[in-house]
Amino acid sequence: MELTNRHCVPCEGGVPKLGAAAVQDLLAQVTGWVLGDGRIAKRLKFRDFAHLMAYVNRLADLAELEGHHPDFAVHYNILDVSVWTHAVNGLTENDFILAAKIDAMGGGHALS
Repeated sequence: MELTNRHCVPCEGGVPKLGAAAVQDLLAQVTGWVLGDGRIAKRLKFRDFAHLMAYVNRLADLAELEGHHPDFAVHYNILDVSVWTHAVNGLTENDFILAAKIDAMGGGHALS
């Protein structure tokens, strides 16, 4: 099933982190995300601060709907987003589901 058609499952620990092969398989299913330090991250550039903040508000609504919350930092027209499962201190399928849904939101241009 496509990641965007799935929903995050509440996780309060006790779920194993994904292994390296599973992470690579899921990473191939999202666009512009990079792996690093037990999380996946993406940098997006926007036309200006107002467009970035409108996107962040939509991102917050998505995170609440999914019950899975990314970390992010705003730098005028640049947004850094990172996703990981805090309860397991690593990556689970939830992280890739959320990443795929963030990709589907559109907005901004991915920077490497």
